[in-house]
Amino acid sequence: QVQLVESGGGLVQAGGSLRVSCAAAGRTFSRYAMGWFRQAPGKEREFVAAISWSGRRTYYADAVKGRFTIFRDNAKNTVSLQMNSLKPEDTAVYYCAADVSGSEVRSRRSDEYDSWGQGTQVTVSS
Repeated sequence: QVQLVESGGGLVQAGGSLRVSCAAAGRTFSRYAMGWFRQAPGKEREFVAAISWSGRRTYYADAVKGRFTIFRDNAKNTVSLQMNSLKPEDTAVYYCAADVSGSEVRSRRSDEYDSWGQGTQVTVSS
């Protein structure tokens, strides 16, 4: 397991930008595929984006494709999500997650990820 801590959430107006980041503890961070998920009130946790160990492969939910960018810095043990053109429907708690079973992205399912951060709130006002 790896310990994950998110940061960077906040309140932003629609159309604005925000970056959330996740810091990982542990020397093996670079081996893991990483993902971002979000959960809005009354809704199930949903996949947002994922990135392979090398950063060469990225995957996005249709709802965020073209607006969000996931990237990682293995030297700093961080994975980040740059969110542009934010919409009120992007409001949610955002979680980063690690798939310690694989270095490539295997799934968009939350139950395939082993370690989770505590989440950071992102609120987009209209």
